[in-house]
Amino acid sequence: MLAIIPNKKIYLTISAVLVLASVVAIAVWGLKLGIDFTGGSLWEVEFKNQRPSNQEILSVLAFHKLEDAVFQPTGEKGLIIKFRPVNENTHESMKRDLDDFSPIEEKRFESIGPVIGAELQKKSIKAIIYVLILIILYIAWAFRKVSKPVSSWKYGVTAIAALVHDVAIPTGIFAALGHFKGVEIDSYFVTAILTILGFSVHDTIVVFDRIRENLRKNPSEKFDLTVNNSVNETIARSINTSLTVFLVLLAAYFLGGESTNNLILALILGVFFGTYSSMFVASPILVIWSGHKRA
Repeated sequence: MLAIIPNKKIYLTISAVLVLASVVAIAVWGLKLGIDFTGGSLWEVEFKNQRPSNQEILSVLAFHKLEDAVFQPTGEKGLIIKFRPVNENTHESMKRDLDDFSPIEEKRFESIGPVIGAELQKKSIKAIIYVLILIILYIAWAFRKVSKPVSSWKYGVTAIAALVHDVAIPTGIFAALGHFKGVEIDSYFVTAILTILGFSVHDTIVVFDRIRENLRKNPSEKFDLTVNNSVNETIARSINTSLTVFLVLLAAYFLGGESTNNLILALILGVFFGTYSSMFVASPILVIWSGHKRA
């Protein structure tokens, strides 16, 4: 049996260091927002012949005053081009000009105005806040019959503390990737964060539910021992479930399209740290918050 609760200070220290480093990364570098939030156009094309140089493509786009366009190669002949918002007439003109220069196949074109981008940013933040509030309310209701030695609402707040851990670390990693590799945050990332919240809290509730069951079976047992036993009883299930999801995500990351790689990377990080937090963060916090051990 793993001595998780007796060594809780070690696990919580590791998590605290990672969260602190993530907060510093976000504060210093910030998040590199994609066109979903800032407004702009994204154009993905694939050249039928050899891909021209960026300078050659810029010479074609210069007619449309897009000299500040940003290029991201995809595969051997593909290219993603990001630039200011343009209307459909400009888009069609650009497509003809580039196709005349070097034949292309258009994969996708997205254009979002700055007003819509700002609105998406606000709605994304609201969605995350609403989800956190609903999670607290649900867990407090689900554990309403558990009052000793920890009140039911504390289970909800503890789960949120673990979720902050699960979201903060991947976000900090993306802040670093944005600074060093130019990785952008888009609506896919928000989707990943919401998915992480759902997956992580599910794992945490499984552990908490086992704690609740063991409290009923052994009411005289010390609370820290009950929690440690409960985590050990659910650890195999948590790891096996997460490993299954992890393997699928790895396959999707290496075999899927590059347009979804950031989404999948965020999910991989979230699954890993979410599994860790349900066992090594949420449960230890619950024991510390209990303030005492059962006699």
